[in-house]
Amino acid sequence: MPELQSLLDEWIIIWQNRPHDALRDPDSPKRAFTPNEKYAMLLESCGYVPAPFSGEDFVELLPERWQAINSYGIRFNHRTYDDAELTPLRRQHSGVREKKGLWEIHYDPYDVSRIWVRDRRSEPARWITVFWKHLHRVGVPFGEMAWDHARAQVPGRTEEQIADAAAALLGRAHNGPDEERVRPSNRSRRGRRVAARNRATATDRPVPDPPAIEPAPDDEADSDLAEVIPLGLFDPLANPWRRP
Repeated sequence: MPELQSLLDEWIIIWQNRPHDALRDPDSPKRAFTPNEKYAMLLESCGYVPAPFSGEDFVELLPERWQAINSYGIRFNHRTYDDAELTPLRRQHSGVREKKGLWEIHYDPYDVSRIWVRDRRSEPARWITVFWKHLHRVGVPFGEMAWDHARAQVPGRTEEQIADAAAALLGRAHNGPDEERVRPSNRSRRGRRVAARNRATATDRPVPDPPAIEPAPDDEADSDLAEVIPLGLFDPLANPWRRP
């Protein structure tokens, strides 16, 4: 930690206050400015407008991995992703020699329903959204933790069978404790923990019924009612300062 703090201090104190040869101004071409001075000039001329992230910005921040695009699509953690937009990219070189021609793929660890493939051949580069081939087998979103647990419950099974096991796990998480009291022996401790986490992040939670309104006791109906004094009508032409 002290070494990291020292590097950060060097970056902030030394580098940002050191004249940079590429930071020049048309009005002063012979002078080199520091990053802090150039940023201050930028704010004076253009101002500061905070802009929200776009969908592509969030995809950029997701974890990445490099894989090949085969004839059947993309194989990712025992799941198959495929889309018609991948047709011109199948079994092709991505153009990135540093990665041996593999394609850049970003994924969300908390949602296995889709992945994103960067197509660097187009100008500008774009993201292709590719959905899971067996997404129709599971009706609610889930993450890698639930998938890995379902795959451990059915070792050596096919992708369809693992998807059905994940759907059953999410179904038990949605049904709640009543289902668990009926068959408590079918759920391991890890299974209950995974199901509880998925249930906590689910968006379709059942809404409890509103409490019923209790009727008033009979003795209140027989009590004497207070005298009702009606309010007078508002007269816009009357003098508001004159008392009646």
